Amino acid sequence: MSEQYVVGLQEVDETDIALVGGKGAHLGGLARIEGVRVPAGFCVTTRAFRRVMADAPTIDERLEQLSRTDPDDREAIRTLSAELRRIVEGLGVPEDLAAGIGHALADLGEGAACAVRSSATAEDLPTASFAGQQDTYLNIVGSGAILEHIGRCWASLFSERAVTYRQRAGIDHRTVDMAVVVQRMARPESSGVLFTADPVTGNRKVATVDAGFGLGEALVSGLVNPDVFRVRNGEVVERTIAAKQRAVYAVPGGGTEEVTVDARRQEQPALTDAQVVRLVGLGRRIEAHFGRPQDIEWCLVDTDPGTDAEFQIVQSRPITTLFPVPERDDQDNHVYLSVGHQQMMTDAMRPLGISVWQHTAMAPMHEAGGRLFVDATRRLAAPTSRAGLLDIVGRGDPLIRDALETVLDRGDFVPTLPDPAPATPPAGGGPPAPIETDPAIVTGLIERSRESIAALERDIRTKTGPALFDFLLDAFEEHKRALGDRLSMQAIMAGMEATWWLNDKLYEWLGEKNAADTLTLSAPGNITSEMGLALLDVADVIRPLPEVLAFLQDTGQLADDTFLDELTKRTGGPEARAAIEAYLDRYGMRCVGEIDITRPRWRERPTTLVPVILDNVRNFEPGAAARRFEEGLEKARQKEADVLARLRALPADEDRHGDGDTDGDAKADETRRMIERVRTFIGYREYPKYGIIRRYFVYKRALLEEAGRLVRAGVLDDTEDIYYLTFQELHDVVRTNRADGRLIQERRDDFRTYQSLTPPRVLTSDGEAVRGTYRREDVPDGALIGLPVSAGTVEGRARVVLDMAEADLEAGDILVTAYTDPSWSPLFVAVAGLVTEVGGLMTHGAVIAREYGLPAVVGVDSATRLIRDGQRIRVHGADGYVEILE
Repeated sequence: MSEQYVVGLQEVDETDIALVGGKGAHLGGLARIEGVRVPAGFCVTTRAFRRVMADAPTIDERLEQLSRTDPDDREAIRTLSAELRRIVEGLGVPEDLAAGIGHALADLGEGAACAVRSSATAEDLPTASFAGQQDTYLNIVGSGAILEHIGRCWASLFSERAVTYRQRAGIDHRTVDMAVVVQRMARPESSGVLFTADPVTGNRKVATVDAGFGLGEALVSGLVNPDVFRVRNGEVVERTIAAKQRAVYAVPGGGTEEVTVDARRQEQPALTDAQVVRLVGLGRRIEAHFGRPQDIEWCLVDTDPGTDAEFQIVQSRPITTLFPVPERDDQDNHVYLSVGHQQMMTDAMRPLGISVWQHTAMAPMHEAGGRLFVDATRRLAAPTSRAGLLDIVGRGDPLIRDALETVLDRGDFVPTLPDPAPATPPAGGGPPAPIETDPAIVTGLIERSRESIAALERDIRTKTGPALFDFLLDAFEEHKRALGDRLSMQAIMAGMEATWWLNDKLYEWLGEKNAADTLTLSAPGNITSEMGLALLDVADVIRPLPEVLAFLQDTGQLADDTFLDELTKRTGGPEARAAIEAYLDRYGMRCVGEIDITRPRWRERPTTLVPVILDNVRNFEPGAAARRFEEGLEKARQKEADVLARLRALPADEDRHGDGDTDGDAKADETRRMIERVRTFIGYREYPKYGIIRRYFVYKRALLEEAGRLVRAGVLDDTEDIYYLTFQELHDVVRTNRADGRLIQERRDDFRTYQSLTPPRVLTSDGEAVRGTYRREDVPDGALIGLPVSAGTVEGRARVVLDMAEADLEAGDILVTAYTDPSWSPLFVAVAGLVTEVGGLMTHGAVIAREYGLPAVVGVDSATRLIRDGQRIRVHGADGYVEILE
């Protein structure tokens, strides 16, 4: 037919998705692979679908209505999708189209039984499989029945499950068309699914085969448990043979039936090991053809009694749930550690955010799935560096350490290499002396940072075009120099090591758990804890201003671009604006996920702070910031006096020091010095990150100004298009005044896909996401285990908050979230405890929890899923677990 309403499978390939949908395009591609057998068939194309839809103008009106429907409004979606299906099923197949389908059916053989299968243009894509979202009909006999089921397949584009899937995937219903695949029906001895990568662990070198008797419907519907085979390097390494009591077979006259499998056959394997290995070999060919791991539906068909049964492939789609693997130019084994778990930002990052972080990081970083990873293989390979790495990551995140030990215990993945030769010692011999406990060191470091950022802000103002990018490359080097400043690193480590020393020694000497948590309360100079308290001061300004409060509470009139101007029009508005502006001047460069330069800053979206300000107005009395700081300071003083007195009271075995002091006196003196040291340096732990984010905001504003020029010149459609380009790509666009719109759209689509993936803490070059576990037996049954980072026990209502802007907290609530970076600190003043999925002893959330005296447990795997919003829970901050009480 000239309009291409019907095409043979042999006429299409995977580039023809727009014509024959995802399933049809993949089947056409499969048919072209040497050695791969695909049942003969044809496609009723999307052009036929569009022609039929044109006869029902009311469809467009309902699709428009559907596009405006909230994805969570199940009732509205159910009603609209049912109406659409009813309309489409009533349209029928036009005569000329039916004639074309009849000719194609004749080529399959008179009276051939067929499988009739939906093939949407948004289906079997690398980013969304849509598995099971549209309809498939098996063993359909007769042209009339086949035409009827083609109509049902068209209508299945609007099934409730397919509509909901598209809504949640952000796919416009009006952009999706439906083709239909009609194939000669295979009558298999066995059938099932082959995953060319392990769908659970992600390991690309392990294939998994599920197999059962008869048609695959028995497996898909859950009627039987399948036999499961795991294959690695051409060998079955694991098998589980199920008792397959039921099977589904095609009925000669059409349709299918469920039958009972003969008892003597039920526990026989559906495939031999040799057949499994042969099937996986076919899967590897298919995987190589499509360039990514595949989810393959297969049938084992006995076509000729005199020959071995052959495998026929009835579908292949990408496995969309696998986390991608960093690209490397070698075939060596690699072990990658997630940067996001260390930086408390596990969300996907846009390309510009990734490349700017790579340009400013101290170590090489590899991108995969919109996240960054560091390659730890070399450090794991040498005994000394391995021990050091395991120790440092174990202190921060025991799950990462356990995952690394899981890989190392296999013995054959990470090679053992000799330790590198020691570096030449500095002149004078020996390691450098630790820095003194001197507050002037911290003061000097902060002043140096301020001067460097002031110079950056001054010098960047005159830079535009290609000159801006040359300037930024130099600025990135200064950024790394500041980040790696030796004295700054020593100050950070001094605070951390003093914390570890106090916790270890006071537990050893006094049985005191996590003593440093109280001893570091209200430590001076912590920019992140000051940020949370400063927002309490903003609330103090706003609390007595009724018109301002009414304006802030009416969220419908809050728009970021006019917010501050509109605020000024209210009685008391100028004072409120001045307080907010002063806060933004100091902290406006911060935001959730702030390591990604593309994320909107508080200065860009000041309304983000409004819910937190209103919570502070509601939950606190005037002067709360100063009181909280003083209360923390007093607790720290009392704790210091208590532990020193208890140490001095320890009995002396002998005068070990020859100075008349008891052992308790010596321990107390050493502890006093260490308390002074931790309080001198622990607050500085937060300042370098603050400096990084201040610099990032300077870079971002300059790049957005450049983006504005590109938009005005017609090179880009929108300033935020630059977020989907790397730094070098953006440099090239500025230099050439040309941009690749298709690349930008592809990157947007990729980013949407990456947002749905959960990054692993540890990832291997085989694609295996290695999960660590807490190996503890000292917690109650049913408790959720994590890492203890801030002592104390608290019971309260869990508030599961995934977006800071949507927080609605009351005094006594326990904040449960995926991760907290410094931007979450303003919420900490309003809660009684903290639980996060990601974190370690010295990550920002843990440091600020200790500053505020909040019992906190971090690294609780799947906490936001396992704890429901509103549940009553108990947080054991010293012991590292959470109890769900109701």
